[in-house]
Amino acid sequence: MILMQTSLGPIQIELDHENAPISAANFQSLVESGFYDGLIFHRVIDNFMIQGGGMNAEMEEKLEASPIQNEADNGLKNVRGSLAMARTSDPHSASSQFFINLNDNTFLDHTSKDMQGWGYAVFGRVTEGMEVVDQIRAVATGNMGGHADVPLEPIVIESATLAE
Repeated sequence: MILMQTSLGPIQIELDHENAPISAANFQSLVESGFYDGLIFHRVIDNFMIQGGGMNAEMEEKLEASPIQNEADNGLKNVRGSLAMARTSDPHSASSQFFINLNDNTFLDHTSKDMQGWGYAVFGRVTEGMEVVDQIRAVATGNMGGHADVPLEPIVIESATLAE
């Protein structure tokens, strides 16, 4: 269990080590190292997702961890409350950035092992704190530092810790 304390309240996350062993271990390792502490949710799109794990409040990118293998073919679905690895157009480029699905985003699910079909690997779910996630989804956003959908007031991940 991961406890993510944000500037808007706590979010409790359960990792799925059984179905997404690479992604879950990667995320847990980053949590244990303190990587996420002080980073922000830098991309918020209502009715889609909230994304964090890569930028500080000045929109400076934190040097990310090494890319991991995409596990989107694990059978887990991008449903409301699920956590998935964010990535570039390269299916195997995910490292530290993640997103929480605000809706059932089935178009993000794995369909085939090619550039179009790889999808986004789900590796956990919010077990408590969806009301905090819903608060984040409703914040005002704009453009900042060449990025769109950035919250006008930073939403900080104050700490992410392993909980019993």
